[in-house]
Amino acid sequence: MKAQKGFTLIELMIVVAIIGILAAVALPAYQDYTVRARVTEGLGLASGAKTTVAENIANDPAVAGAAGACLGVNTTAGGHVSSLACNNGTITVTMDSTAESVALTLTPSVVADGPIEWACNVSDADNAKFVPAECRTTVAAPAPAPAPAPAP
Repeated sequence: MKAQKGFTLIELMIVVAIIGILAAVALPAYQDYTVRARVTEGLGLASGAKTTVAENIANDPAVAGAAGACLGVNTTAGGHVSSLACNNGTITVTMDSTAESVALTLTPSVVADGPIEWACNVSDADNAKFVPAECRTTVAAPAPAPAPAPAP
């Protein structure tokens, strides 16, 4: 009697099916991971602006929350960052479409006799899964102005 060598067709089909199921689960997770890496690139680009704003505020605390806080900030975008803006010390980083157009807002707060603390917020709750944990707070949209009361 001859011993069987190799695999049967059904065994090979089972292995292919298992690999297909694993790939179906892994691909979406991998795509989210690549978007997170692109968003992290934007935070890295913003770190230079954060340093400049912090230095401006440390040199003159009166510029905190004023246009002087953004003096010398390099707003050159690159890579997956479509824009980098600084307004009164608040840094806004907007990613391109390959990074799901995530927009991050970095806001400094001056602590008396302490370091400058940065609050990081994402503008859209749907994009919160693409940003680091410290940036997952969503910035609320401004409330609409109340309608004027009718005259009696």
